[in-house]
Amino acid sequence: MRAQVLGSVVLAVAVFGSALGVVYVKHQSRKLFVELEGLQAARDQMNVEWGQLQLEQSTLVTHGNIERIARTRLGMELPENNKVVIVGP
Repeated sequence: MRAQVLGSVVLAVAVFGSALGVVYVKHQSRKLFVELEGLQAARDQMNVEWGQLQLEQSTLVTHGNIERIARTRLGMELPENNKVVIVGP
């Protein structure tokens, strides 16, 4: 009789411990899922920003834009035809 009571107590403690484990794992799972959602939202925002930066870069490296910057900021001008030397192979 005493062995049955002891066995029942052990089983009750095991069931209770198992239940606590399930609750803890479920909580951790939800916490990690929320973190994952936040990281995915940040990734999506960074992808949008990356696309915008690529578009901006493609407009900045056009021939006309580079020539305009060379003329206005650097004071560069095309040389006169008589000052151009063509070097052959």
